[in-house]
Amino acid sequence: MKIAHLILAHAAPAQLSKLIGALAHQDAYVFVHLDQKADLSAFGFLLESKNVVLVPARIRVGWGAYSIVEATLQGFRAIAHSGIHFDYVNLLSGADYPLKSAGEIHDFFSRNNGHNFMEYHRVSDEWTEAIPRLTGYHLTNYQFPGKHLAEKWLNKLLPARTMPAGLEAVGRSQWMTLTMDAVQYILAYLDDHPEVIRYFKLTWAPDEIIFQTILYNSPFRSSLVNDNLRYIDWSKGGASPKVLTEEDFDRLSDSGKLFARKFDLAQFPTVLSKLDRKFGITNYKASLNGGGKL
Repeated sequence: MKIAHLILAHAAPAQLSKLIGALAHQDAYVFVHLDQKADLSAFGFLLESKNVVLVPARIRVGWGAYSIVEATLQGFRAIAHSGIHFDYVNLLSGADYPLKSAGEIHDFFSRNNGHNFMEYHRVSDEWTEAIPRLTGYHLTNYQFPGKHLAEKWLNKLLPARTMPAGLEAVGRSQWMTLTMDAVQYILAYLDDHPEVIRYFKLTWAPDEIIFQTILYNSPFRSSLVNDNLRYIDWSKGGASPKVLTEEDFDRLSDSGKLFARKFDLAQFPTVLSKLDRKFGITNYKASLNGGGKL
């Protein structure tokens, strides 16, 4: 069971190194997309670590923009073109951390081989708050003077947008674990449907909808499990989830999930140390002998 962990990172090299170490396994590779805005010199270990690959095409990522989808797709392409047969692609952020040992994670996907794990709800009736993302025009992915005024007039003068290609929209969390076959399907689908790319470039936070929608409207629907295997605490009600601390340890331990987010090693290191001890997570240094290229 070979797993490619795809990490979207933009900061905190020490925390990223710890995450990579926790995922280390003989059948695991880690592909890191490092935001183009980040200083590569602080992440030199990515070029020196065994089974770690820095995704060569780095995207300048903006919050809520299609650029997050582009960064993910660059990671998918790097994995697909690596020459290695992977069974699963596991999408993580640099602020995530496993709640199981690497061996247990690989065993889980071996037992559940062929299933695709992601959170998805129908926008039409289960996640209706997302409807304006799809019907309105959003210029989040673009930077030019007068952008907000242009967006205002687009929404005032033009009719509401509709989903292309007969797609039924579903989505929620962008973090997921997909079979390599599903990832290959997504890449081929977008190559064949440029109108879908154009549509989602004008959608706010499309990373929470596009991949789920493609797979939900595909032959892979029967393989979907509506569980992204992540513990995420939205109880604070903000635009971002709660930063997890030692006070969350019992809930994390009892969650039964494979991963959690989000963590801050600099401010709250104790919770990660306790998770290491609880679940037998071995932290290998990311700067192992070996190259960062395949």
